[in-house]
Amino acid sequence: MNTEAAPSAAGPDLLRAHLQRLPGGPLGRPVHLWSYGHYGRPVIAFPTAGGYAHEWQQNGMVEALAPLLEAGHIKLYCPETNVAEAWMHGTDHPSVRVKAHQAYERWVMDVLVPHVRVDCRSPRIPIWVAGASVGAMYASSFALKEPETFPWALCLSGRYDARSFTDGFENSDIYHANPMAFAPGLSGAQLERVKRAGHLTLVCGRGAFERNCLAETRKMSARLREVGVPHTEDLWGPEVAHEWAWWHRQARLHLRHKLSQG
Repeated sequence: MNTEAAPSAAGPDLLRAHLQRLPGGPLGRPVHLWSYGHYGRPVIAFPTAGGYAHEWQQNGMVEALAPLLEAGHIKLYCPETNVAEAWMHGTDHPSVRVKAHQAYERWVMDVLVPHVRVDCRSPRIPIWVAGASVGAMYASSFALKEPETFPWALCLSGRYDARSFTDGFENSDIYHANPMAFAPGLSGAQLERVKRAGHLTLVCGRGAFERNCLAETRKMSARLREVGVPHTEDLWGPEVAHEWAWWHRQARLHLRHKLSQG
């Protein structure tokens, strides 16, 4: 888990920015959560490899989405993750590190989702998920596993193959934490759940520092297509780099489009 710092100032009254420390539950320690906005469709935004809860505000994404927040179209929830412990901590074997990720998945379902629904005063409201880079791996995984809870995932410049962080090592635990691996194996009732309730939007540029993300986006899209999972593949031009400024534009575009669909 990462030590939280105060985010930089952004927007009127920080767009109702609010910091909380939620119970850690299976993680065994409190977890930082920043929220923004006052009303609207709840969107959980997972951070990149830094894992910080204030990352979306610090990098201008909250300001970029200010019109949607101020109008009450969305309410944004930005939790920290234990991505460093789960995927980036090289001293532990991947078979050990993945246990930290499993604990985080339980925390999202057991603590974060109920908190968001209480905050929204709706016990069953669907929640959208989003993330860039490693955050897109989290968002896609939750949408594929729990489509009724998370019917839409917005994935920007995603890394979808968890084996990128395990030096290729894979066991059953890593398979089930790895959307690139378990997505093409979806079948039966679980596949029907995703087909009925879910949709993923995979966005990536073709410019600087997008090479790995572009390859994994194309591969992930192909694997979803093989099993008939509803998704959109949106590839931007060669000038579009792996940078927050482009993610701002992509997030605004796709959130507005999704909201327009009702």
